[in-house]
Amino acid sequence: MSGNIPGAASRSIISQYINKQTLKYVFTTHFWGPVSNFGIPIAAIYDLKKDPNLISGPMTFALLVYSGVFMKYALAVTPKNYLLFGCHVVNSFAQAGQGYRFILNNYEKSKDALIPPKNA
Repeated sequence: MSGNIPGAASRSIISQYINKQTLKYVFTTHFWGPVSNFGIPIAAIYDLKKDPNLISGPMTFALLVYSGVFMKYALAVTPKNYLLFGCHVVNSFAQAGQGYRFILNNYEKSKDALIPPKNA
């Protein structure tokens, strides 16, 4: 008798999450749009390890604005698209990190060159 309890429990859990509504949602652009969009923040996170000379300041700024717009859009549609919102939150943080690295590499480095060494 106790052998059926785990099987029944797992069937109950599976039926709770894998049902017609869930399958219907998985086959919509409301789901696949954000899933495919996650490539942008994943690439930005991966690029955090690369040389900061490769960072494009204008593109980083454009992606920050893009994510800000789509975070607002994700909460303005009905039903609210929290998956899209989460994608753009992650992208905003990743792009902010890239922007910080861009600023340090291109603007802070030049300030250091202007300060004479203390040993001179």
